[in-house]
Amino acid sequence: MKKKKILIATDGSDFGTCAVDEACDFIDPKNTEVKIISAYLPTIYVGTDPSFASSAIYNTIEQDLKTIAIGVVEKAAERVHSRFPDEQLRVSTQVIRGPAAKEIIDKAESWHADLIVVGSHGYGFWGRLLGSVSNDVVHHATCSVLVVRRM
Repeated sequence: MKKKKILIATDGSDFGTCAVDEACDFIDPKNTEVKIISAYLPTIYVGTDPSFASSAIYNTIEQDLKTIAIGVVEKAAERVHSRFPDEQLRVSTQVIRGPAAKEIIDKAESWHADLIVVGSHGYGFWGRLLGSVSNDVVHHATCSVLVVRRM
């Protein structure tokens, strides 16, 4: 029997944590593989003009963003494992450099995810129902998507 693959995308916010918790309701530890991802945007070096920060500062900022994302996926994995303490649930994590929506969609497709679980901040133009990342994922993913609002 083919294992069900659930991709959880989180940014470490309360909304992302709610998505992790909600995803656990869809996990059958004996028949589910879980991948938890977090994406961070690369910093853009604007040149050598002395009025801008040096490339070293941009590199430090980017490394800090990556470190934060690593902590986010590790904490999410611990949260999932704590829901299934006596099970041998397979959970992997990955931090991806790039725009969140694109990276979530691309990873889900390349990993052959059956379900993407993502939180929604609900921000946006005139209080849209979905945040821009979750909206893009819903409209462009090739698998099912569960958008979790903060509970």
